[in-house]
Amino acid sequence: MAMEKPMKTRVKTLPFRLAMLAAVALITGTLFAQKLQPNQTLGFGDSQVLKFSYTQNFDCIDQPKDDLNYNGIPAESDPGELQTPICVVGTQPSITPPGKTGNPANTSEPLYVLVPMFSVDNDQNPNDAISCTGVVQGTLCGPALGNTLIQLFGAIPEGFKQSPLVYTQCPDPGSAPGTCTMHASRLDLGPVLAALKLIPPPTSNVFLPTPNHSHVLINQDINFKPIWWQVIPVLVLNQKDWPAKDGSTGITSLKAIQEAETAGDAAEAPSNFFLFFSSTTMKGMKM
Repeated sequence: MAMEKPMKTRVKTLPFRLAMLAAVALITGTLFAQKLQPNQTLGFGDSQVLKFSYTQNFDCIDQPKDDLNYNGIPAESDPGELQTPICVVGTQPSITPPGKTGNPANTSEPLYVLVPMFSVDNDQNPNDAISCTGVVQGTLCGPALGNTLIQLFGAIPEGFKQSPLVYTQCPDPGSAPGTCTMHASRLDLGPVLAALKLIPPPTSNVFLPTPNHSHVLINQDINFKPIWWQVIPVLVLNQKDWPAKDGSTGITSLKAIQEAETAGDAAEAPSNFFLFFSSTTMKGMKM
């Protein structure tokens, strides 16, 4: 009978331990998720996880003298240019919504949008690129997108995969690649590809689906009222710099962005793309 007592203790302890492990997992998941609303996404800043709440649609600035559709007619005389937003990476407008004059670098707060431009598995299958389902007409997508990316970058980057092999904050969980709440669904990457000397100077739009991406704010903006933020795309070229889901490693601050750029592992460009949202820190997620 002396041997029965320890065995009884083990039988009672096992369910208890399993319950404790389940509770810890549940609490950790709850702290991270905190159930986002349909108009919310996550972000990073000051090595913390942030919550963004979008309260109106995006804006892509098209000024009177611009010719963002390359038809030789200034926007002020080309109503057709203004009917579909042309969101361009590699251009710098001289105005910030809702009409604040001056370089947005001085008149707005930056939203750094991290795009994973590396391939975890050296993906050579063009069918793995973001599909054409639901994509705006005129956007490069599907196998054609895959073949183009392989030609330009040697493989399909995680940013443009239908099923990326790294965690990203956009698209929203359960949503299709190329989408994110209150975001544009496509970007003209022609100017930035030309700046990287990957293509000649463009003579027409090079529309790609909005890539899978994550967000970073500068430290002083991690708790901020709803304002217009200028989107500053950052092409992340090295997998080691990609931020973990909980923000514990990788690029989660402006300092980390600058360090990656100095090392040649990231490159940024301005855009005419602005988003309107507020930012708050996620309780319990300080790293």
